[in-house]
Amino acid sequence: MKKALILCFFLFSCSQEDQVKEKNIKVDYILRNDNTLFCPLYKPKFKRRDIYPWEEGKVSNICKITKEFFRCKGSSSNHPVQRKKTYNDCNSKHGLPLFLKKEGVYPILIELLNYIQYQTKKSVIITCGHRCPIHNAYSDGSKLNTISKHMIGAEVDFFVKGMEYKTTEIIELIFSFYREKKKYLGKEGYKNFSRYNKNTNVSTKPWFNKEIFLKLFLEKEGRDFDNKHPYPYISIAVRYDIDEKKNVMYSWKKANEYLR
Repeated sequence: MKKALILCFFLFSCSQEDQVKEKNIKVDYILRNDNTLFCPLYKPKFKRRDIYPWEEGKVSNICKITKEFFRCKGSSSNHPVQRKKTYNDCNSKHGLPLFLKKEGVYPILIELLNYIQYQTKKSVIITCGHRCPIHNAYSDGSKLNTISKHMIGAEVDFFVKGMEYKTTEIIELIFSFYREKKKYLGKEGYKNFSRYNKNTNVSTKPWFNKEIFLKLFLEKEGRDFDNKHPYPYISIAVRYDIDEKKNVMYSWKKANEYLR
């Protein structure tokens, strides 16, 4: 009973204090016109975000080809291959070939594939870019493949999605690339392509200029572990390094210079 009386007295006292405060409140009204601004309002300016490297030159929803598209397709989950001996695949946990202590592939390959995407508005599918020596031996046991330029980042196999059987048009685009680019202006060795008449592993005579060597693999040609698809495909190998001004040749040292 005593506690209840104390509580009632406390509440009554608080109520009286509140009433006194309300009576003593002074209100100053802020008067202003409807167009009066206390803080200036600036119209926000739209700023476009910076473009990521892989978005430069992007066509529609097609990503720009970069060195990342050339990563070795080896996998330790692939079953062993039995030839004269057993070959196991690599674990793919390695980098690309080293150029001046930086990993990458020959720039002309990236430039050509992006040009094809830009002209066709269709995706280039890289079936084989860089192959480390382990994956190279696993993928293709032919004698010719032992010195493959895939191992030094100087070769690529590809087809164009939606134009799988229009390989002649794609090859014509590659010819156009060399006719259009300013850096090849007046350089007939790059603009003019010849046919290679010696025996190769394809039935169609390859084409070549000073910088690249082109092969067309038909439906039943060149079927290795990276090219199990049913489509024809094109191979581009680099013959000449225009920046270093020297021929591009396979070497064991180049093939084994990659980040592990």
